[in-house]
Amino acid sequence: MSGHPTPLRPMLRLLPLAGVSLLALATALHAQVRDDEPVDLGTIYIVTDGKDNIEATGGTVITAEDLERLQPADTSELFARESSVTVSGGGGPAKKVSVFGIEQSLLSVTVDGVPQGSTSWHHTGSNVIDPAFLKAVEVEAGAAAADSGFAAAAGALRYETVGANDLLEDGQTLGGRAALSYGSNGRGVSGSLAGYGRHQGFDWLIMAHGSDGDNYEDGEGREVLGTEPAARNVIAKFGYEFEGHRLELGLERSRDDADRLIKANMDLAGDEVHPLKVSRDSVKLSYTTTDPTDGWDPEVALYLSRYEYWRPNYATGARGNNGDAIFDEDQFGGKVQNTFTIGAGKITAGVDFNQHDYATDNYGDGQAANRRYRDFSTTQVGAYVQGRFEFDNGFNLSTGARYDAHRFTDWNGQRFSDSGASVNATAAYRFNDNVEIFAGASRTWLGYVIGDYGYVHARNNAFATDPNLRPGEAENYKIGANFGGENWQAGITLFDTKITDLLNYSSTMLLNRSEEFRSKGVTLNAAYDFGGTRIGASYTKADVTGDGVDVLPDNGVFFMPVGSIAAVWVDHEVPAWNMVVGATVEWAGSIDERVVGATTYFRQPSYTVVNAWAEWAPPAYENLSVRLGVDNLLDETYSERSGFAANSSRGGIDPVWGPGRTVTLGAALKF
Repeated sequence: MSGHPTPLRPMLRLLPLAGVSLLALATALHAQVRDDEPVDLGTIYIVTDGKDNIEATGGTVITAEDLERLQPADTSELFARESSVTVSGGGGPAKKVSVFGIEQSLLSVTVDGVPQGSTSWHHTGSNVIDPAFLKAVEVEAGAAAADSGFAAAAGALRYETVGANDLLEDGQTLGGRAALSYGSNGRGVSGSLAGYGRHQGFDWLIMAHGSDGDNYEDGEGREVLGTEPAARNVIAKFGYEFEGHRLELGLERSRDDADRLIKANMDLAGDEVHPLKVSRDSVKLSYTTTDPTDGWDPEVALYLSRYEYWRPNYATGARGNNGDAIFDEDQFGGKVQNTFTIGAGKITAGVDFNQHDYATDNYGDGQAANRRYRDFSTTQVGAYVQGRFEFDNGFNLSTGARYDAHRFTDWNGQRFSDSGASVNATAAYRFNDNVEIFAGASRTWLGYVIGDYGYVHARNNAFATDPNLRPGEAENYKIGANFGGENWQAGITLFDTKITDLLNYSSTMLLNRSEEFRSKGVTLNAAYDFGGTRIGASYTKADVTGDGVDVLPDNGVFFMPVGSIAAVWVDHEVPAWNMVVGATVEWAGSIDERVVGATTYFRQPSYTVVNAWAEWAPPAYENLSVRLGVDNLLDETYSERSGFAANSSRGGIDPVWGPGRTVTLGAALKF
């Protein structure tokens, strides 16, 4: 069955952006060659050396140096210094990553270029990588580039893991790392071990990380069920370089197997814990060149991935089949692209594809007993081009377009097919070495946003798909400025994201939502480097609405109220003691009480969380470091934003409270 074609009016609205993209690409081909001498300035410009600087337009970059300082144990700690990114609390499988109040399912999320599936069920967390493996993280908020991937409604989130060449020192051919830590308040034991090397064109890395602990207590000393650490993760990378070519095979295996709440991201009255296993496996084979030219800089990649959510058939009585289910996802895909270097910048062009298969099993219990199994799938094929240019007259430009075809085959064998175009453009003008202003916009065709498909575990055999199902669309707008000097930088970005025609798994039918969802607001950042001391701060205010009405803190899927968020941090080197110390202060403003029908969504009070750490390298053992960290130093009682809030429904729902004061002592050794 074919879906309705894209209406003429939205297509007409694409034309201005498409015109900008085509004009810029044509102009760049005739631009004069720039002076290639590097200039070291504090200001972050939107394009540098043919690459997007996503920090310059309200995005986030977490570098290898940042990760070394933070040593994050989970995604909450990973993004603790980024006010634009919120992570709801709880154990590993409960954590959801949101950007400007929009859950990562509406971003193009990749780990080493492998697309990650959306959140399978609104009571589970986002699929994310173990922070122990990370080399860098990029959050491209809002208008995403065409080569960021398919259906980047609200931006892109890219995780990059370490490889052997990142860890080996100059002249070193074999190395290893080991780390061990113990933490109070349920943190327990965490350890990692890595071995890596290179020889005659070959390089390899194998790294394992695991954690074992107990449920933590919140700031008031209450045990928070289902929060014990239980990670068992492994990555491996094997590379071979020969005559200007590089082949790389990457593998990832992730397991979290522990007792969790029925609905892992909220605490129902009288709740209990039961087994839950969440696993992810991926394999990627890629080809790149180590000797690129202006006309030859290719990337070819193929990947396979599998995600499994397994909860045994345990719930009885009033709980019914509430949460009893198995969700399986398999993906196969790839891309072929080449980057062309011209006088004014670079142009990347390519094609990508993805086959995504879903399977659910509800054990044949409860209200859905007459339909135990469901299998469905999506297929996507796209072509894209993105140009990034720096002109002599002070203008910078990143612009591009992509065209995608998408097919959804539901559990009854009904097929829905459509295609659409996406365009983006971000332009900036540099007044001088200290000031740059910019504006950006994008319109993104999303295909059929399968999203929170876990709902089908509680739907009976009559549940079907609306024959008039439509693909989703998104619009993004940004405007702002960047400032900087020799030792400082600052920026402000006003953002506005609108998303329509998402899917609704109602009680009887899968159909389009009627609401226009929107996140708009402002994000600011500033940093100063004194040499041995670095300080920084960020602030974000996001108003998240559906048809102009504030979203409720209970839908648990794509949109959550976050209000005002801020972070302040400092890192300081103490050379006399061979020590580095640091601290982060996280602040969230209050969110007012809401009463809707018979349900009261209670006020979410403001909170302030202080985290501090110190790392010491013994002078006699230069490859050893010892670290002491104290998270939630003031023992604050709080629930992280973008999570479920306390409300009066179902006998009373509590949020999953964040951990109280937690002290961790660890050591790391390089060899």
